[in-house]
Amino acid sequence: MFESTSILFAVAGVAVFVAAILPKVLRHVPFSMPMVFLGAGIAAFSLIPSLPDPNPIVHSDIAVHLSEVCVIISLMGAGLALDRPLGRRSWATTWRLLGIAMPLCIIALTLMGLWFLGLGLGAALLVAASLAPTDPVLAAEVQVGEPADDDDETDKEDEVRFGLTSEAGLNDGLAFPFVYLAIAISVVGASPSEWFPQWFGVDVVWRLAIGVLGGFATGKLLARLFFSARKESLRLANHSEGFVALAATFLAYGLTEMIEGYGFIAVFVCAVTIRSAEHTHGYHRVLHSYVEQLERLVTVVILVLLGGAIGRGLLAEVGWAELLVALAFLLLVRPAAGWIGLLGGKTGPYERVALSFFGIRGIGSLYYLAYALGKGRFSEQAEWLWSFVGLVVALSIVIHGATTSPLMNRLDRMRERKALAESGDEGKAPTTAV
Repeated sequence: MFESTSILFAVAGVAVFVAAILPKVLRHVPFSMPMVFLGAGIAAFSLIPSLPDPNPIVHSDIAVHLSEVCVIISLMGAGLALDRPLGRRSWATTWRLLGIAMPLCIIALTLMGLWFLGLGLGAALLVAASLAPTDPVLAAEVQVGEPADDDDETDKEDEVRFGLTSEAGLNDGLAFPFVYLAIAISVVGASPSEWFPQWFGVDVVWRLAIGVLGGFATGKLLARLFFSARKESLRLANHSEGFVALAATFLAYGLTEMIEGYGFIAVFVCAVTIRSAEHTHGYHRVLHSYVEQLERLVTVVILVLLGGAIGRGLLAEVGWAELLVALAFLLLVRPAAGWIGLLGGKTGPYERVALSFFGIRGIGSLYYLAYALGKGRFSEQAEWLWSFVGLVVALSIVIHGATTSPLMNRLDRMRERKALAESGDEGKAPTTAV
């Protein structure tokens, strides 16, 4: 028989090849790349017993750091892709999703955990904080494309893709205070006098401020090096070195984490700061292209391992109560919270539906859970927590993956018809297939 290592190399080669062609093949069908690799992982680890067990509890360190790397790479890609300059009004959709929709999701899911799943406050809050953020990795299919290198292209950025990209870029870091709160409650108890001073002073104020400042300072420094270094040999934008995006990612993340800031926020802020320098420079596309390819490779690995864990019994703790709560969260809670948050904003009703519905859960949720299990006192509930979070992520991959292409294509066609009508060309057929 074949050795397991030989099988892994062969499967890895096929997976990388498939990852390169799937996004183009599945662009107009109700199917997504994450669905394919999740299913492939389930099948492979179910049918080939010689493959190692990808249990995230047994391999907790790998689960933490692999998901961590994937998320920060994705955050760099999201920040580099955004064409719209930062502003209170121009980012109004983002602020509404972050300031209203996400807290509503955390509150609702915490209450559901307490009332319907029988969890303690710490575990319920951990589940809610882990699952509240829209994922920057798996939400790539409803996010903006590559950076524009022309001001006219910048003006065409649609509100749905922009809103989901910017939300996913920031809400991972903004959910972290609630993860730390869940950890604190699990360690010292639910009494506010025990956790509030440390949590508010350090985990909210200090870490958030340092995350923003660290990302901004790193981004400014790197942007100067990329575009305006005195020596031409140091001006990296002239050499099209895409892998420098990885250096920027690790530098912003590592330096900020060293001084107890939120590295997720720092990476995204760093990317947006770099993007704002020489806004239409073609080097942004080079950086984004490298990050996008690397992100896709790491995502494939994680999805196959998640599928393998499901194939080996990750969802064994799931019952009807867990399934109903998971579906209610994805199909009712997030859409309702998003709709409420966007009321009175500049989005139209169809855009509001799309923004509210596509709150995709994914790799970030896995990271938060793995991180908290290593820091808090949740060991007795670790298997159940992995089962439930894994269930929600898997359902999100299937539900959102099956609906992304049809709904986004329909929205694009409606937007194109509206643009033609406003320009006085109602009788002309759209010239591009969407």
